[in-house]
Amino acid sequence: MLQVFLQGKLLGIDEFLQAPAGAERDRVFTGRSHWVSLLGEILPRALLAELGLAKILLGSSGGGQFLVVLPEESLAAAVAFLEAAAQEIATLSEGRVRLTWASTENLGDWSDVRKRLNEALDRLRGAPASAGFFTAQAGSSDGAEEYFSGLGLQLRDASVVGWSPESPGKISAAGAKHTWTLGAAADALPFARHAALSTDGAEIASTAELAARSAGLATWGVLRGDADNFGIRLRRAQSIEEHIQLSVMYKQFFAGELEVLCSMPDFWQRVTVIYSGGDDFAVYGSWDALITLAREMERLFRGFATANLADFAGPEGKTLSMAMALAPAEDASLGSVFEEAGSRLEAAKSADKDCIWILGRTLEWKQFADAASMKDLLTKMIADFGVSPQYLKDLCGIYRETQSRISKRQARKTGGERPWRYHRRIRRILAATTPATGKAAGPARGEYQKARTALIADLIGRSAVTVKLRPAGRVALEWARLSAEVSAHSAPV
Repeated sequence: MLQVFLQGKLLGIDEFLQAPAGAERDRVFTGRSHWVSLLGEILPRALLAELGLAKILLGSSGGGQFLVVLPEESLAAAVAFLEAAAQEIATLSEGRVRLTWASTENLGDWSDVRKRLNEALDRLRGAPASAGFFTAQAGSSDGAEEYFSGLGLQLRDASVVGWSPESPGKISAAGAKHTWTLGAAADALPFARHAALSTDGAEIASTAELAARSAGLATWGVLRGDADNFGIRLRRAQSIEEHIQLSVMYKQFFAGELEVLCSMPDFWQRVTVIYSGGDDFAVYGSWDALITLAREMERLFRGFATANLADFAGPEGKTLSMAMALAPAEDASLGSVFEEAGSRLEAAKSADKDCIWILGRTLEWKQFADAASMKDLLTKMIADFGVSPQYLKDLCGIYRETQSRISKRQARKTGGERPWRYHRRIRRILAATTPATGKAAGPARGEYQKARTALIADLIGRSAVTVKLRPAGRVALEWARLSAEVSAHSAPV
């Protein structure tokens, strides 16, 4: 009996998530993200269940795509199933989310099969009218916003999720013809859905509530992360078994680790998951909690890569890049900040890999660790030595964002920017904001002098001619400044 591979993919997800919504825009956004996250898991399982085929024929699923193996005689019924689902998906999303699929015979090496599937999907993406790419007229579903708004709340505590042929593009957290368990069990659907709750515990905490739970400046943000070159890692798979192994491994890491991490005391009331995908994730919450979460996720992913990917050649898929965007105003929409974080992540990954865009700079993870150490030193000056928080703003003010593009020889000839001048200015700033007596006086004076000297060296670097604030130092200053803020005004992104 001839078998065929059928691969499906959802397109237009970001456009859909960022689309305008009504009064409950943030709740609708969360419901939309859960919907598209689960579609890639449920559609292939529902397809096999409706056709009466074994569960083992499911290859990979999640992250907005899926792969199944079908008997050739079931292909026509599968196409009819997908057309019905695609029509309702397009209607619910007002034409923004499009379901496309392609199939090919299980003949030849896996590399040949994968190439035929990818080429077919690429052709369909460029020719929407072709068979295998169904999109409805861009109309609107009267109850779409109500559906998405309610879905996010229902999935928060749901133990099962279901699908019915009467609504082939919808996911139900109530009764349905086919149901699947949500959770950490081996046969359950991996689904990260942690949500920080409001003070009364009745609803998901609003962005304003999450901002109020920040330490320092009361603001919130979005953190997005993505495994570097995961697509290349998948394309290098030598067999369908290896392809499935990699897909499942990454998906379970992001869903499982994110859910566990967000349940920790530092995060459980300050961070809410937007989604976890096949190789990426997104969360929103208190700005300072997001920074700590980023560090922990990178640490966990590094351990995951070391333990599971050592036998795979090349760096592809073994590092993680992230970006954090802060809300430009207290009433900013979750969708707009999510979009900003995505743009920053894309820019960071285009310039580098294994990095994070944060507080206006792209840093390698080692530089990020340096920034964290410098931030602790900066805040120590306030907490332990009584330095006024104003010194952080003064330090930011003495550095220019960019420097003139002149050679060291030209700098020497024209006088340049002499480092000792900045050493003196920093010392004056610290001296002006440090009381003559108190925490920085007496026996602690020597310790204060050491801390001040270390701070100057960390911020300026060791250039003999010009001074330029190191990227890690710039991030450390912004981080410390936000931590020391007590106003409720919004922060720059």
